Amino acid sequence: MLGKRKNGIPPGDGPMISAKNLVKSFKERQVLTGISFEVKGGETLGIIGPSGCGKSTILKLLCGLLPIDGGQVTLRSEDIGLVFQGSALLNSLNLRENLALALRNRKLSRKEEEAVIAEKLRLVGLGEYMYAYPTQLSGGQQKRTSFARAIVNDPKVILYDEPTTGLDPVMSTVIEDYMIELGKHLKPASIVVTHQFSTWSRTTDRVMLIYQGKVQWEGKASEALTTDNPYMKQFAHATREGPIAIEQKIETDESLEDKIDKW
Repeated sequence: MLGKRKNGIPPGDGPMISAKNLVKSFKERQVLTGISFEVKGGETLGIIGPSGCGKSTILKLLCGLLPIDGGQVTLRSEDIGLVFQGSALLNSLNLRENLALALRNRKLSRKEEEAVIAEKLRLVGLGEYMYAYPTQLSGGQQKRTSFARAIVNDPKVILYDEPTTGLDPVMSTVIEDYMIELGKHLKPASIVVTHQFSTWSRTTDRVMLIYQGKVQWEGKASEALTTDNPYMKQFAHATREGPIAIEQKIETDESLEDKIDKW
């Protein structure tokens, strides 16, 4: 039996995002086996864990890109901003036109539309780039453009999927700073899916470590480095020793030398 999704529930006093006993499988592989969490307005939850553990799957279940196999998702707003792992910009359109796609349902005049777009681009430091094309921007600027598009409708919920993937450490810090500023400015309920230490340690209030389809640890980001939980301890300190299995075979120096000799 499929799970349930409820959108646009009146805010009340409850959390903006609520997930109860989420279950999701792909053919024979069960990715999530009963994940539950809540996120309040103005709060940022980090979902972390090794590659392939189901982090991005959770976001897709929340925003309806995948059907829920079991459990229930409740979102107290239909105003959702999604920042993709890639910038997902259309290269044939300039920045104004890319952001305008997200404003189609608001029936704004051209002048009103441009005022909204200009404001959001200024918020991410790209006010002078309204008529530039994505191919004219750096990777960091493209990522910031995707932020502006995600917030163009002042969403109550923002979902970030690996927002700093592929960026160098300095640009990652720039992007993380913008995430922090957007949180202060809009006060949304936010979820950040990432495996990068600087991103979850700097931008989140709480973190939830996923492994083998379950929540293995949850707590404040500031507690992650001092906890005795073996899963979080291994992940936070990036060690090979611990309960998180190393999926890929790592070649020894000797085996690499043997290959070099054969070449």
